[in-house]
Amino acid sequence: MFSIFADAANTTSTGQLLITFIPLVLIFVFFYLLILRPQKKQEKKDAQMRENLEVGDEVVTNGGIVGIVFSIKDDTVVIETGGDRSKIRIKKWAIAKVESTHDDQ
Repeated sequence: MFSIFADAANTTSTGQLLITFIPLVLIFVFFYLLILRPQKKQEKKDAQMRENLEVGDEVVTNGGIVGIVFSIKDDTVVIETGGDRSKIRIKKWAIAKVESTHDDQ
């Protein structure tokens, strides 16, 4: 008779444990779907944009500097800014946006 109550208690504690972890699992799934996955997609899109830079593209840096790409090296880009055509060397990761569009043919 004692073993029947032990099985019932064991089943109850397993059920309670399962009910406790279901919300935690749902929070992790929610976090992945709404935060991590879109962030990874945006990072891929930004990396693709930086890899497709061409000389003559108008770019905006993370600091707000607007210029035209003058030359491209491995991980740096030289841009021309201002009316006096001054040149600034920046890292590729600092490019936030490409303003010009090119026709891919």
